[in-house]
Amino acid sequence: MTGSRVMVTGIGLASPIGNDLKTATASLREGRHGIVTMPEWAAVQSLSTRLAGIARDVPLEYPRKKVRSMGRVALLATYATERAIADAGLPPEAVSSPDVGMAYGSTHGSSSALEGFCRSLFERGGIQGIASSAYLKFMSNTCAVNLAQFFGIRGRVMSTCSACTSASHAIGYGYEAIRAGYHDLMVCGGAEEMHFSHAAIFDILYATSTHYNDRPGEGSRPFDTARDGLVVAEGAGTLILESEERVKARGARVYGEIVGFGTSCDGQHVTMPSPEGMAASMSKALADAGLEPEDVDYINAHATATEAGDIAESQATLSIFGDRVPISSTKGHTGHTLGACGALESAFCLSMMNEGFLAPTRNLTNPDPRCAPLNYLRGDCIDAPNLEVTMNNNFAFGGINTSLLFRRV
Repeated sequence: MTGSRVMVTGIGLASPIGNDLKTATASLREGRHGIVTMPEWAAVQSLSTRLAGIARDVPLEYPRKKVRSMGRVALLATYATERAIADAGLPPEAVSSPDVGMAYGSTHGSSSALEGFCRSLFERGGIQGIASSAYLKFMSNTCAVNLAQFFGIRGRVMSTCSACTSASHAIGYGYEAIRAGYHDLMVCGGAEEMHFSHAAIFDILYATSTHYNDRPGEGSRPFDTARDGLVVAEGAGTLILESEERVKARGARVYGEIVGFGTSCDGQHVTMPSPEGMAASMSKALADAGLEPEDVDYINAHATATEAGDIAESQATLSIFGDRVPISSTKGHTGHTLGACGALESAFCLSMMNEGFLAPTRNLTNPDPRCAPLNYLRGDCIDAPNLEVTMNNNFAFGGINTSLLFRRV
C-alpha cells in the first residue's frame, strides 16, 4: 500500500454557518455568517471585544458513561466525527480496527472545564468535590483521546495540538500515514469550543475586532482596509481519509483526493508571522504534489483579519503564485475557529470544487493597499465549474505553517 493515493470519503462538521456540509455550503453561496454579539462578556473587566462565531443547535446528547470525560470541545469533535463516519457510508464499528488510525487536534482542551476546575480549586481552597474526570476534559489531547475511546480506534492516534494549524496538521499527518502504508483509513480533524478566555487572549494582543460589537455581521473582515482584528469562533470538522485501494474495494463516494501537504516553521518569532515561512509551506505542498503554481485554481487563505497576518500572508502568496489565482478567506463567514479551522476550511475547499463555485471573502470591500495585489474574490459568489485543484493554507502561533492541496477526482 506504500505510495497509495489518498481520498476524502466522509465529511462531518459543526460550525457557525451550519452543522452539515450542505447547510454550510448554502451559507457560503448566500453570504450568511454565524457571528453574534456576546453581551455576557461585559462581565469580564477590560475585555473590549463582544463578537464570537457560535456553532448553534448542535445536538450533543450522548450516554453519560461514554462522554463523562468530555468537555464541549470533545463533544463537538464527537458530533463531527460521528457524522463524517456516516457520511462515508461506514458503519460505526468499521473504525474499530487495528487498521484504522486517528489524527485530531485542538488549540487546547476544554476551557470551560478548566475554568470550573480552577474555580473549585482556588475558591474552595482545595480539591474537595472535583470530579475524577475533570482533568480529562481540559488536557491538551482531550479530543484525540476521547474520540479514540468513543469510537474504539485501535490504530495509531496522534494528537495535533498546534494552535490554528491543529486540524490541518491532523489531515496532513493522516494523509502521510496512508500514503506510507501504515493505515488504509484515518479519521482526521480538529475542534474548538467558545470561551471568553479565547477572546481575552487575543484582546490582550490587540488582535480582536472591537469596532463592530453592535454590528456582528461586519466584524470579520479579512484583507479589508477597515478590518480591526479577528473574531474568535468555535466548531469542529472531521474528514475520513482512505487509500485508493480501499475506496475501490468498497465502491465509496469520493469528495476529492489529497495530493499535497506542506508544513514549515518560521523559526523566528512566536506571534509575528514570516512571509518566507508561509511561502515555504506552499512550496513544499506543491513539490509534494508534483504541481506547478499555475496548476492551482483557488486558494482558501488563512487570513484572520489581523494586520500582521493578512499582510504577511498576501506577500507570501504573491511570491509563489503571482496575482493570477483567485483567493478568499471564509473566516468572513465563520470567524476564526482556531483549532478547527484547518478541517472546516478544507471541507469548504472540497465543497466548492465539487459544487463548482467560489465564495468571496465576506466584508471585503476595499483591500488594504499594504496587502500584496492578489486576485481577491469580492462581492457575490462566482461560478467555477472547472475547478480541479484547490489549496487550503493555515498558519499558527509559533510560526507553524501548513498547506494542503486537493484535487477533484
